Amino acid sequence: MTGINDAQDLSLGLSTDSQNAKARTRALEAGAQVQCEPSALINFSSAGSVYVLGAEDTAHKAAGQLAKHSQLNCIVVSINESRDQASIKLEIVTNNGSETQIDSLATLLGRISAISGHLGHFDIRFETPKESIALQKLLVSQNPSIDIILDLTDLGYIASEIKPPGYYAPGASDVALQQALQEIPELVGEFEKPQYFLYDSSICAHGRSGIKACTRCIDTCPTDAISSNNDSISVDANLCQGAGSCATACPTGAITYSYPQLSDTLQRIHAILQAYQNGGGQQSVLLFHDASFGRDKLANYGERVPDSVIPIEIEELGSVGMDVWFASLAYGATRVILFATPQTATSVLKEIESQINYSVALLQGMGLSAECIKLVYAIDASFISALAPAQSTSVMPVAGFFESNKKRKVIRAAVDHLYQHAPAPRPLISLPTSAPFGEVLVDTKRCTLCMACVWQCPANALVAGGNLPQLKFVENDCVQCGICSRTCPEDAIGPSPRYLYDQQQAKTARILYEEQPFLCIKCDKAFASQRVIETMIAKLKQHAMFKGAALQRIKMCEDCRVKDIYAQEPGQNEEHIPEEN
Repeated sequence: MTGINDAQDLSLGLSTDSQNAKARTRALEAGAQVQCEPSALINFSSAGSVYVLGAEDTAHKAAGQLAKHSQLNCIVVSINESRDQASIKLEIVTNNGSETQIDSLATLLGRISAISGHLGHFDIRFETPKESIALQKLLVSQNPSIDIILDLTDLGYIASEIKPPGYYAPGASDVALQQALQEIPELVGEFEKPQYFLYDSSICAHGRSGIKACTRCIDTCPTDAISSNNDSISVDANLCQGAGSCATACPTGAITYSYPQLSDTLQRIHAILQAYQNGGGQQSVLLFHDASFGRDKLANYGERVPDSVIPIEIEELGSVGMDVWFASLAYGATRVILFATPQTATSVLKEIESQINYSVALLQGMGLSAECIKLVYAIDASFISALAPAQSTSVMPVAGFFESNKKRKVIRAAVDHLYQHAPAPRPLISLPTSAPFGEVLVDTKRCTLCMACVWQCPANALVAGGNLPQLKFVENDCVQCGICSRTCPEDAIGPSPRYLYDQQQAKTARILYEEQPFLCIKCDKAFASQRVIETMIAKLKQHAMFKGAALQRIKMCEDCRVKDIYAQEPGQNEEHIPEEN
């Protein structure tokens, strides 16, 4: 979370006269005292090698301005493409203080196919009819590294919503181009940023045994920093810029926001609301805004913001999710408002909207207003009217601090607190499709109790019945990833989103389906279900390898089956061994 120097800095020009305003100042001071656990740091190193891509005249002009800075080494990559031929021309651009000098390096037939990387370590792939090669390898005599890229092509080569550090693609915006030309000379030297995430592959629901399931973090990442890595995911820490929507989207808590950690954020919010209440403040509204555009936008209207609204500055809007929202309400806030700006990435907004849909369903299931959690767009001053405190006739007791970094644990605890004091609580509700809570439904006419779903469930929500042919389910642990339905060979199981408010009931294993056990025909040991054995016999009885005793062995437990194989006399024809009934 972005550091706060003092309460005056955080006030954003807010009023300070009323009782609520004074309590707000006290609350902001209390929040500023909470320290965050340090995060690991990601390092960048840039020697100032800049590649300018685009049409020749445009690229020359931009490179000429950059070359005035002695710390930069500028190379122009002029792109020429026609219907029949594609080529690039490489030139080095220098400036001696009075004029720009352009020296040719090479002209190559082929085209740029892709650009990847980050500040200090970019890769430009160059495709010829014969090979694909890193463009910098063709410039051995020059500085081969590509530290910074100014991409002046119309569409740009990197499509992610938030571009990698060191990559600029201003498009047709002259303002964005001028900003890039100002910032690029500063990108020489050693740099560092926090590692914004932590990842626990052991509880990741991305996949099991080659079967893919959850891709929520991949789908919502605006920097394309997350990719599939077989049954788990891989996160490029150099590309990650802390948008946070991956942690908000993750149903298990496998990927979490680490700067600040969840417990640090909760402690800060708890301290803020406690100080506000102790200062005589009423009807508090928490307004989460990002540390750059959201802060600037809010500062423009500071005095018009209601005195009960407490701004909470965070790194990015997507870095707080249902855990923080519901905890804030449990700590005493009447509303939680997320302050989006035009610069908030579309993928992040989409995920926030989905999470709010889930949250609203949970609120309404308790008889609470959907307005308690709301996304507000900062387009103009009209957002001010959306910041009013909630109209409530009852005062809910305030919860204690939830000291945990476990996302689902915090959500459950906060919702349970609200439920205990809610005006119209219902026992359970249906949730929108893809919500991370719910049950699984089993088609008992199809299920054979093969337990494939149990072995694959990443959250251990599905449980085998031990020595009995039973499929059990713990609803509290289900994350609705759907891997059970993708695994089931009979297409007999699938997720069904809902929320069961009774925690004791949700944590208790219940039987989804059971059958009479099949007893070994030799020792009477229960080792499978009736349906599994019947299905196997029906499918194999016509096979040439399963005649006589071989078919009978399907009806034996694993121990008796081995004994029976070795008990057969050499040369005995199994087809004539009489079958047992």
